[in-house]
Amino acid sequence: MTDLYLPACCSPLSDHWPLPQALPAVQLISTGFDATRLDAEDFARCAIPAVTGVAKRQAEFLAGRLCAREALRRVTGRAAVPAIGADRAPQWPAGVVGSITHGSGWAGALVAQDSHWRGLGLDVEQPLPPARAERLAGEILTAAELRALQGLSPEQRAWRVSLTFSLKESLFKALYPLVLRRFYFHDAELLGCVEDGGARLRLLLDLGADWPAGSELDGQFGECDGQLLSLVSIPR
Repeated sequence: MTDLYLPACCSPLSDHWPLPQALPAVQLISTGFDATRLDAEDFARCAIPAVTGVAKRQAEFLAGRLCAREALRRVTGRAAVPAIGADRAPQWPAGVVGSITHGSGWAGALVAQDSHWRGLGLDVEQPLPPARAERLAGEILTAAELRALQGLSPEQRAWRVSLTFSLKESLFKALYPLVLRRFYFHDAELLGCVEDGGARLRLLLDLGADWPAGSELDGQFGECDGQLLSLVSIPR
């Protein structure tokens, strides 16, 4: 019934940084979760408002909010739980930026003071199998990104499609709280990525005076528990 309660469906919270480049003054907290071990009383015991849906949806939401609460506690000294806004985005306390993500049995949250960072976007994805990646490529990739797939093996193409998807999700999470305007996969492009986990993205539409078309942002990516993890960070 306290902030320290950890439900059986979640592994101990971790502050391990799984990405190639640690960011100063940014706190990342993660946990593994198992929806089959979720108990109907776990939300009440954790003092987190319950959500409806199947067990997986409930478990991933609970795990993500537990990570966010601990990250907020470490950054601000107050263990708050981000509410859900009308746009479905997490509502962070004043003076704080953050991001929550969850995938196949893994959830994480990033938090920092907005005096250090303007925006943070974190995303975890299960890499797409080649056949599914080919079906989705045209929905995710721009014409230039599709041309960059030429000459790659099916496995390499699938990995690039998965990475592009994840980085664009992270880009949206980082920028949306700043522009309060939705944009889509074809509104940005991946300029390149390197083996050490660095990436560069470019906007293809205007998102206000601070973010005109052509603006470029840095990202990074890595592997976490067999899943693809990406981060886009916007410094103050």
